[in-house]
Amino acid sequence: MKNQLLAMVGLCWAGISFGQNQISGQTSNLKNVPLSETVIGVKGLPKSCKSNSAGEFIIEGLKPKTYVLKANYKDSLFGEIEVDLSRGSISDINFQLSPKIQEINEVFIVLNQNAPVASTSLRIDGLLLDQAQNIQVVEGEVLAQQQVYSLLEGIERNVSGAQRIEHWDNYARINMRGAQITPFQNGMNMKLSSWSPLPTDMSMVDRVEFVKGPAGFMLGAGEPAGFYNVVTKTPTGKTNNNSLLLATGSNNLYRAAMDLDGALSKDKKVLYRFNTMIQHTGSHRDFEYNEGYLLAPVLTYALHSNSKITGEYIYQHKAISAIGSNYAFSKNGYADLPVNFTTAEANLDPTTIDNHQARLLFEHQLHGRWKFTAQGSYLKEMQIGQSLWPWGIDSSNDSLMQRGISIWDTDGENTNFQAFVNGKINTGFIQHKIVSGVDASNRNYWAAWNQGAALGDLFNIYDPQYGSVSSADLPQWDRSLSVRERGVNYQVGNQSFYLQDELSTFKGKVRLTVAGRYTALQTGNPYAGSYDASAFTPRLGLLYKPMTNLSVYALYDESFLANPGFDYQGNNFDPLTGENLEFGIKKNFFNNKLNVAMSAYRITRNNVLTTDTEHPDPLTGQFIYQTQTGQQQSQGLELDIRGQLHQNLYITMNYAYLDARITKDADPTRIGASLPGASEHIQNTFLRYQFSDGLFKGLSANIGYSFLGNRSSWFAFESGAENLPNYFRMDAGIGYTAGPIGLQVTVNNLLNDYLYSGAPYGDMYYWQTEAMRNFRLQLSYKF
Repeated sequence: MKNQLLAMVGLCWAGISFGQNQISGQTSNLKNVPLSETVIGVKGLPKSCKSNSAGEFIIEGLKPKTYVLKANYKDSLFGEIEVDLSRGSISDINFQLSPKIQEINEVFIVLNQNAPVASTSLRIDGLLLDQAQNIQVVEGEVLAQQQVYSLLEGIERNVSGAQRIEHWDNYARINMRGAQITPFQNGMNMKLSSWSPLPTDMSMVDRVEFVKGPAGFMLGAGEPAGFYNVVTKTPTGKTNNNSLLLATGSNNLYRAAMDLDGALSKDKKVLYRFNTMIQHTGSHRDFEYNEGYLLAPVLTYALHSNSKITGEYIYQHKAISAIGSNYAFSKNGYADLPVNFTTAEANLDPTTIDNHQARLLFEHQLHGRWKFTAQGSYLKEMQIGQSLWPWGIDSSNDSLMQRGISIWDTDGENTNFQAFVNGKINTGFIQHKIVSGVDASNRNYWAAWNQGAALGDLFNIYDPQYGSVSSADLPQWDRSLSVRERGVNYQVGNQSFYLQDELSTFKGKVRLTVAGRYTALQTGNPYAGSYDASAFTPRLGLLYKPMTNLSVYALYDESFLANPGFDYQGNNFDPLTGENLEFGIKKNFFNNKLNVAMSAYRITRNNVLTTDTEHPDPLTGQFIYQTQTGQQQSQGLELDIRGQLHQNLYITMNYAYLDARITKDADPTRIGASLPGASEHIQNTFLRYQFSDGLFKGLSANIGYSFLGNRSSWFAFESGAENLPNYFRMDAGIGYTAGPIGLQVTVNNLLNDYLYSGAPYGDMYYWQTEAMRNFRLQLSYKF
């Protein structure tokens, strides 16, 4: 174990340690079974860490003297040991803990933001500082300070280069590095359709992890831009970890949420977590609403000291106004209509969504430094509703629109299974950190949208008269058959095997990562037919740590996606492949309280489908076929700064420069065009000041802004197409905490600006607006 512990999970650095000493070892119970997630602190010093999955720990930056270590394992096992460093570093300490209650009065500073580690659902062991990839973690506490209640409400501003795209009010679609990123939850793909998933409510979220670039062993088949991983709350076994939240605000917002965390047995073998939420909110547009509730119980059972099983169930119900009512349309350009414009009517039936999720997780600590993990999940989502979209604007009168309405019912299922092992072995002076496993998933999505009708007579967009469409005039949809019988089916299957070895030497200063994944995909598309594809995607990373709080890395990674469809001869297309080349530097400052990461990357997507202009349809003469001559390239720079600037001031700041363009296409007029939805510059800042003493003790204030510059609109497929104007939004808030009670108010869109996103659409423009200045008032109680 000596000199091989610098790459462990839960490692908590104490800052730069030139010539200073360290303490390392392993925590265990009286039967010598390793204890993971043990908190180890140094008496009298603000230094602490958590043990990794093998019970190993390390604390650096200590002077040559005698110290007392104290340990706490989930408030059930405790320990205290004296260590003499007068003659140098000490390693291989066997730190045994017992049920005897110790007098542990020190407050150990163990915050993920001080020494961030990835969740176990990402399948990697170690600090983010030690990973040859740009991974950003947004903690639940930060989102609570920003009063973010769902994944749609600004979570992306906490990460460089991320932005929401389309259908803001209904689906959680986030772009980064020039493409949509894949939605994960607890390490498993939650995608059902191109728009999904249903926005996650923050009441059940512990953190959200953004993994940039293709993830190799973490993500087998997906866009090379990366993915985000929602980590849900699980039982902790802690006491006094319950909370109640009540909130109200503009546009008839009413919300209540509760989080209960505890044990069902005295020996804490059975733990529970229960989150629930109910919310109603209106809109700055008439006739719009979004209401629903959530139930999320979780149980964890310790089979014995080195095995546990966790079961989780999540149910979300939503009733929302007709999808598409949040869009405005005009021939005369963007922002041509009031911010509250809608095409909806008051008597339209709601769209209802019922989302069921179940997950079973098994974790077993094997002998020595090995751990086995297996989990499976099932997602079922049903939507019964309708969608609004205009049939067009009158060619002779730009004021008159024919509104359209259509059915939109869906039925989706998503199943996932994964099993993997993490372990460590030594070969001479090289330590190997190995992760290997298998993944399997299957996604079926049925959509019925083949019934439509006009909504009323011609509608004057500049002088809208609502209420002219009676309930008797509304179309009656035929739902006599199930969604699966009357809808079209999209299917994606995935089976893969992966292996990664991280080779560490020179006391962990040099780390070489070699990995590969073999993935087989099966897809079915009602418009492009069935298609199977398989590929091997390699990963190679190199990281160097010249000091304990600084690392530089280089990464080469690949990804692939199936390309369903046929060319003009009926031949299947080759898979879409992605290549990522990335360089980065990470540095922790101020005793690891401030984390800084910079990266430069280039992503190339090959085999992109484009319109075949050489083989028109022989009957119509139109270009209906596709060919694989397309290529897209995204390159850019990213900077993320998060943490504590000094005792009372906290910062989240990021900047991203993106050059995302079409580099090859059958149509030469499209070469050089920006990729749809890409913003060349994105810059976000969030500052929070917390008064810790004096007259204003308990008071906090925060302010933040988001800027997007040179925004490419959606469907901007020609070079020089009109871009969206720059975007700037400012939010601010104040809070007060007195013991267990907290009061907080946030004002969004502080400058009361007309904010929107949209695109050209035929001979029209369409866009969706954000609310003007609005507020949220929140009361919380912890018990």
